[in-house]
Amino acid sequence: MTANIIALIGASGFVGTRLIGSLGTEKCVNIDKTQSAVYGVLTTIQDIRNMRIPEALPDSATTVVLLAAEHRDDVSPVSLYYDVNVQGTKNVLDAMDKKGIKSIVFTSSVAVYGLNKDNPDEEHPADPFNHYGKSKWQAEEVLREWYQKDPENRSLSIIRPTVIFGEANRGNVYNLLRQIASGKFLMIGKGKNKKSMAYVGNVVAFIKYLIDNDRPGYRVFNYVDKPDFNMNELVSQVRGDLEQNGGLIRIPEVLGMLGGFGFDIVAKATGKKLPISSVRVKKFCATTQFSADKLDASGFQRPFTLEEGLERTLRYEFIENHDDKPVFFTE
Repeated sequence: MTANIIALIGASGFVGTRLIGSLGTEKCVNIDKTQSAVYGVLTTIQDIRNMRIPEALPDSATTVVLLAAEHRDDVSPVSLYYDVNVQGTKNVLDAMDKKGIKSIVFTSSVAVYGLNKDNPDEEHPADPFNHYGKSKWQAEEVLREWYQKDPENRSLSIIRPTVIFGEANRGNVYNLLRQIASGKFLMIGKGKNKKSMAYVGNVVAFIKYLIDNDRPGYRVFNYVDKPDFNMNELVSQVRGDLEQNGGLIRIPEVLGMLGGFGFDIVAKATGKKLPISSVRVKKFCATTQFSADKLDASGFQRPFTLEEGLERTLRYEFIENHDDKPVFFTE
């Protein structure tokens, strides 16, 4: 094992797989409860809910990147959010202390701010509206407490990304893009609500930037790729990239919510997870816009514009054929 290994925890998924590719296989290991479809040889199977994480951390690790999280909208029981996102973080920090590792990069979420806030920056009060956001905020508090025990030697970087999209992702943004690509997209509401987004290629580049420029201290950043589109602009951009013409069908937000509640009832009665729910309709119609001023002042240069990220994703998913490549299911 070479020196200065980066231990990625929860890197079998969408962001982690891209991050390993960016960092290089010779520089990192992956610790996850599921096998990596791409980097199996680097993966040690371990669940952060148990206390055996120290066994999986290599002695030569100098930095931990904690990506593991319980994040879907429909997790049951809700205690899983706290078992994984809070207690799991405590377990990782305990393992780091046992191994003498003093640097961690943690992926939190803009969900800590709640919905319909006015472009919150990193100093905005936390006001999470769901268990995912609440558990991520509690995990941040655990991390800050850990850092304060030895601030002169420890390094804590917290990233709060907005919704992340990109090639091979099967999350909410992909579902939206697929609906638009099908020509059967239905716009709920007036479409003037703005949506901050983050392209995965830029997110992993920023994580790498933090690792490469690591030093003792506490840092927290929203991750957003600007400029923010409103829903009308986003749909127009996607349809233009796909060379679609014609008008959009729109329905009032109240009808969309009623439809979402109907799907909730069906999901509960059948026990099936459906692509539409009241929570997803609420999120679709909400303004989710966040400040990137601190990120922009950090010295980090985004490799891609938001428009380029969308174009690359649309080309990969709906123009080219990548049926032989793995896909990653997220929210």
